[in-house]
Amino acid sequence: MRILVTGGAGYIGAITTRYLLDNGHEVVVLDSLARGVRSAVDKRAEFVCAPVGDAGALEEVLPGCDAVVHLAGLIEVAESQRMPGVYFDSNVAQPVRMLDAMIRHDVDSIVYSSTAAVYGEPKRIPITEDAPTCPVNFYGASKLMFEQMLDWYARSHGLRSVRFRYFNVAGAWPDGSLGEAHDPETHIIPRILSAIATGQDRFEVFGDDYPTEDGTCVRDYIHVYDLARAHLMGLEWLAEEAMRSRSPCTTVFNLGSGRGYSNMEVLKACTETTGVELAVSVGPRRSGDPAMLVASADHAVEALGWKPGRGALHEMIADAWRWHSGKPGCGG
Repeated sequence: MRILVTGGAGYIGAITTRYLLDNGHEVVVLDSLARGVRSAVDKRAEFVCAPVGDAGALEEVLPGCDAVVHLAGLIEVAESQRMPGVYFDSNVAQPVRMLDAMIRHDVDSIVYSSTAAVYGEPKRIPITEDAPTCPVNFYGASKLMFEQMLDWYARSHGLRSVRFRYFNVAGAWPDGSLGEAHDPETHIIPRILSAIATGQDRFEVFGDDYPTEDGTCVRDYIHVYDLARAHLMGLEWLAEEAMRSRSPCTTVFNLGSGRGYSNMEVLKACTETTGVELAVSVGPRRSGDPAMLVASADHAVEALGWKPGRGALHEMIADAWRWHSGKPGCGG
């Protein structure tokens, strides 16, 4: 397949791009580099620097493509609360222009990077795909809006889509050559490992008064390499569905491990993996952070044959530490 990967200079995008190339596919990357890193893009991929809604760039990259893996967008919860208009433009308005261009060029399949944030404060754990969607932050709301657009484009244009609702993504390419380096960094594992790598002796946890066992947020973690595998499985599933039926399909899959870890458990695992202790201070809660998000990924296991291959938290942290301690300076 020839696949357009939007946001392919970011953390998940760069690793997904490499994985698709390693499995024999052609890849063209579209990324504005507003938050991605050019050096993270595999040299085997074609690269076009532009926002996902850029009309001229879309006319350049879409002809000849079989499918799109849409990973571009903004992801910071607290920032989305301050700048909802910016998040609406990045996560909804611009990608809708991409959908229109896909229809013009007969590209009828898309795998979309959504998020567990669409569920808000879930009433049941683990969360299944039929749980109510009620986001508590604008990041989650903007991702849900685009999911709804995919439903409408399926009805109106026959667009086929797989929507992956990620839980927390961690880890790095297993040899440590490609990893996570957001600026600013908001994810807890890279924040802890960066603090250790740079010789800091203290780490701040955001809130310790949540209704959880130790008072800190609980999250489900998925290895970024397993996530890249899932994207290819989603593309293959869409291709098989197209052969089986002419009717459009749009399907949601949760991707997670089914096991939640509190922030304090994550901090302990990081110090055990690195052998470096950090003192802990407690700061205020971040606006829009749910107390607990843990996935049921049974649907993905049954329909796609996917399951985490590198699902142990210590394994994710060890791979991420390989990246952070080497710090070659790229990765989105």
